[in-house]
Formats: sequence, C-alpha cells, structure tokens
Amino acid sequence: MNRDMMSAFELFQPTQINDALALLDRYGKKGWVYAGGKDSLDWFKDRNKKPEAVVDLNGIDELKGISETSSGVEIGALTTLSELEQNPLLKKKYPLLTEAAGRVASPQIRNVGTLGGNVSQDTRCWYYRYGLPCYRAGGNTCYADTPTAMNREHCLFGADRCVAITPSDTAPALVALDAKMVIRNSDGERVIPAEKFFIGPDVDIERMTVLEPGDILTTIQLPKEWAGARYYFEKVADRGTWDFALVNVALAMFTSGGRVNRVRASCGGVQCVPRRLTGVEDLLVGEVANDETAEMAGSVASRGAKTLNFNHFKVPLMENLVKRAIRNA
Repeated sequence: MNRDMMSAFELFQPTQINDALALLDRYGKKGWVYAGGKDSLDWFKDRNKKPEAVVDLNGIDELKGISETSSGVEIGALTTLSELEQNPLLKKKYPLLTEAAGRVASPQIRNVGTLGGNVSQDTRCWYYRYGLPCYRAGGNTCYADTPTAMNREHCLFGADRCVAITPSDTAPALVALDAKMVIRNSDGERVIPAEKFFIGPDVDIERMTVLEPGDILTTIQLPKEWAGARYYFEKVADRGTWDFALVNVALAMFTSGGRVNRVRASCGGVQCVPRRLTGVEDLLVGEVANDETAEMAGSVASRGAKTLNFNHFKVPLMENLVKRAIRNA
C-alpha cells in the first residue's frame, strides 16, 4: 500500500451552510465533509478513502461558538476541543464535557480538532484502517475476531460481525448529559438524542453514526436539566496523552437528602457506541451513593460482557471506573 500519498480531489470552501449542503447533494457518496481534518487526513493519506470532492466547513461561522439559551447551551459542531475545555460557561455548568474534551489526544490536536469531528470520527480498528476487506469495509471477515487477532482495544458488548469500538472521549459525556444533536441536509433539520446518534453494526455495519451522505452535524445542545450536576469523568489509556481510551466513563447525577434522584452514566471503549449504563442508573436511583452501592454498581456495569482473546482486562477496568465514578461524584 502506497502510504502518505493522497489521491486527487476537488476542494470546496463554502462560507454558507446552504452552499455546503448543495455541494454535498451534487457529489453524494463521492463527497466528504471536512472539519478539523484529524481523521480525514489519515484516511486520505492511507488512500483508503478517495473522495472526488472535499467540502471544508471551516469558513462557515454559524457552525462555531458556544451560546447560552433558555433551554441550556448550544455548541457549534466546529467549535474546537480546546475552546470547550477552556470555556467559562461550560466549566461552570457542564464541567463533565470540559473535562472529557481536555482528555482528547494532545493540546496540538485539541486546538484544531472539533467537537463535531470527535463524535463523528470512524473507528480506529487497525485491521479496518489498514484497508483490509473486513465486514465494516464491505468484506466478509472480521480480522479482529480470529484466534490469532490482536484485539486488546476491541469491544466487550454489542458485537455483530464487527468488534470495533467508538474512539470518542466526548461521546460518553454527551450521552451522560442527555445532549441533542442537530443535523441538517437539503430537506431540512432533525434533532436526535446523543444516545441515538451513534449506531452499532447491527444497524449499519459500515457507519458509526446516523449521518448519511448530504448530512451536516451543525449543533450540539446541552439541556439545562443537567446543568450543575455532580459529575465524574475518567479515561484510562496506555499513555496520558495522544492515545485513545481503553475504557472511559462519564457520570452525571443529582442527589437530594443524601440519595440519588437522577443519574445518567455511560462508558466508551467497550462497544461500538457509547454504552449507556441503564442497569447502573436503575440501581442508583433512590440509594445513597456509598461504597456498598458502588460495589454493586460495578458488577452490574459489566454484566453481559463477552471478552475476546486479549481484552479480558477491560472487565475489571470498567467495573473499577464505575465504582470510582460513584464514589467521587
């Protein structure tokens, strides 16, 4: 494979979203939406993706910025991760998201990478990224799920031919905050809960989100109902910077009288989508978040996990992250 050599494409840099949508309609599946470029450029250099047209959204100002509304906070999809990490409003009301954004990759990447790009990026399974004809690439094999496969970073839940995981650090935080994703195309606009934005291989094995050709993720909405929640975020990776999560956890909750009355929790790195921990949430509501409750919640979190050759360690890791989240939130 000839690496680091991009195929030719037409580059368009619209300044209005309607112009961008018109271009995407014109090129269909042969068009490519470009934001920060941290995932796109890898695909182009490896020559696994060869779009005819790249639509660079960076000139569209309405896709940038953070603003408070009567219903919460709206974040433009092209807002950089560094801006999220440093924004005073988000630090005050939704620190779960600022902490998650601050754990993505490295400072240099966060200065360019966007929130929309982080949640829309493709899986990092090395068999798939290398260009092998796996299920996700339209083939008939999962190279990560064979007796000799290297799969320490792959899934514990939701495997359906493909065992890849979501690489996003912000995705579990958005699910825990019950965020809404605003998507536009030439037919109009639709709003989808973050939990439904991500899709597994049982829905469409060649996509990780509901975004289709012609779609642009424009805005992420954070509801005021989760502003000011107690929170916890932790990411475990091989290195403190740059690396993708082996497992991460995001939890937001409210307590009253010492007992949990509202809670949402999610894990990344264990499934193709951010895994909503509904069993943990059901256990916690009405209970005191103490050591005993945390122990039970850890066991509930990993229930149903199916390990691969080299990722058995993810089960106790996930359990311990959930315990720490409950104790520290």
